[in-house]
Amino acid sequence: MFYLIILAVSLLLCAVGFYRYIYFFSVGYGFAVAGIGITLLILFHSYLTPASCIACILFIIYGIRLGGYLVMREIKSAAYNKILSPENQRSKTMPIGVKLAIWVSCGILYFLQTSPVIFRLSNTAAGVFGAGGTSADGVLAWIGLILMASGILLEILADIQKTAAKKENPYRFVDTGLYRLVRCPNYLGELLLWTGVLLVGMLYLRGAFQWAIAILGFLGIIYVMFSGARRLELRQERNYGSDPGYREYVRNVPIMIPFVPLYSVKNWKLFVA
Repeated sequence: MFYLIILAVSLLLCAVGFYRYIYFFSVGYGFAVAGIGITLLILFHSYLTPASCIACILFIIYGIRLGGYLVMREIKSAAYNKILSPENQRSKTMPIGVKLAIWVSCGILYFLQTSPVIFRLSNTAAGVFGAGGTSADGVLAWIGLILMASGILLEILADIQKTAAKKENPYRFVDTGLYRLVRCPNYLGELLLWTGVLLVGMLYLRGAFQWAIAILGFLGIIYVMFSGARRLELRQERNYGSDPGYREYVRNVPIMIPFVPLYSVKNWKLFVA
């Protein structure tokens, strides 16, 4: 029953994508994660430990921050709206069946991503961890929380730096601040966040099914991030490919993971999405 409620919350909040399909992956993504965090705090309030409580709060902070930032960027930025124009047109012509399939897939994915914390709390409530149903917070959980918080802070800082750079020159690629380290610092933040989520719940997963769900959610977000990096690389190549400075930037700065010499994923057909 708990799982159905949480999945329903995820589907309800990412349904904003029916207004504009790109919202399934952006605004709806943030709001769904925040909604799941709130739902977990309500459903399992009697079984929260400090670590699981903080994890839920980080879900809320992450989701509201991401959804709010994306909405405000769209409202305020003419340059960003120009970039989104083809996507907006595509949204108007997309068949409803395709939208339904994307909606259900996204709602399930967001449930899978948060599942390590969901299973941790549901197993605790079911008494898997002994009398009183209270699980202990170990070192691994706190390492996971540090990674979660670090990922969120990295994304916030990257957005601040990008906004400042685009304010100065809306039509130039960003290569300052964190963007000197990797070309997609936001996606790096996502990888840190969801690695942390897996660590927070890892020791509390029970059975092959729960492990499979948790790993599937983790692999799913990795796929989404690399797919997003590929789309961004192709778009930036169209916009800045004739700029010698951009070509030099691409040759020297990894696309997502610092100090790993992976500079391009545009030819990785696996990540076509």
